[in-house]
Amino acid sequence: MTSLLAFAGAAVLEICGCFAFWAWLRLGHSPLWLLPGMVALAGFAYLLTLADSPLSGRAYAAYGGIYITSALLWGWLVEDHRPDLWDAAGALICLAGMAVILFAPRSLPV
Repeated sequence: MTSLLAFAGAAVLEICGCFAFWAWLRLGHSPLWLLPGMVALAGFAYLLTLADSPLSGRAYAAYGGIYITSALLWGWLVEDHRPDLWDAAGALICLAGMAVILFAPRSLPV
């Protein structure tokens, strides 16, 4: 459960941090947007360290499913672009992969 909460928080911070750069470079907003963006990206990196995994690569791989789903929700809630059936199917596939990576019983360390 700790991992899922950390991943959810990390996804929000990563999307906000990346959006700050997008707003600056693509939307013409002030470079001052980069300051909170960089703080958000630092918070994102920190939250990933809270995942219940001894391996960073496994934690990052599992996080991918949460990130993809969060990015689609961001597009819907912030950019008013409702995900279609294929977006939802892809997100569910990614979440299933995340669950396998994160919650599979492991008898031997990798």
